[in-house]
Amino acid sequence: MPKIVDHRVRRGEIAEALWRVVRRDGVGAATVRSIAAEAGWSPSALRHYFSTQAELLAFAMEHVITRVRARIETTDFRGPVRVAVRRLLEELLPMDAERRAEAEVWLQLAALSQGGPAATDWLRRADDGVGEAATLAVRALAEEGELAGHRDAEFEAARLHALIDGLTIHVLARPDSMPPDRVSAVLAAHLEDLAT
Repeated sequence: MPKIVDHRVRRGEIAEALWRVVRRDGVGAATVRSIAAEAGWSPSALRHYFSTQAELLAFAMEHVITRVRARIETTDFRGPVRVAVRRLLEELLPMDAERRAEAEVWLQLAALSQGGPAATDWLRRADDGVGEAATLAVRALAEEGELAGHRDAEFEAARLHALIDGLTIHVLARPDSMPPDRVSAVLAAHLEDLAT
């Protein structure tokens, strides 16, 4: 009788192995071979799930999106709206090792997004998530009178989205020049400016 495999459990094992490699060695080390070794599988067994590097990175991005959503769901948003909005947006920024690894996966996937529909789809989903967070943030600020009346909410959400993307790339490229407290200060200053 053939062995029954729960593919959902196997994908979970792959996700955890992938994340251990990314955290320990960086996203560039997340190859089919290294993930298979980390999971204790043969590369051919892993290739049953992912035939290309782009598919593996798309899966990593899916895992990142799941992790970020779970983290946001457990974040305490009580307090002044500007503080709550900053907390929300900081969950999207590489302000610690965990979020830095997530951002590195995003950046690698962006570089490979021309490599196939799976990579492009997950990159679009991640980008849509950041856009939704920026829109939610601006809407919350507007509802509490923290968005100046002359400002266009849709435009400000797009500008905030661009700021998050830019800060992310800057932190990844030059982490020493943009430590977490500076990232937080830049974001706080932008949110304060929206009220004027």
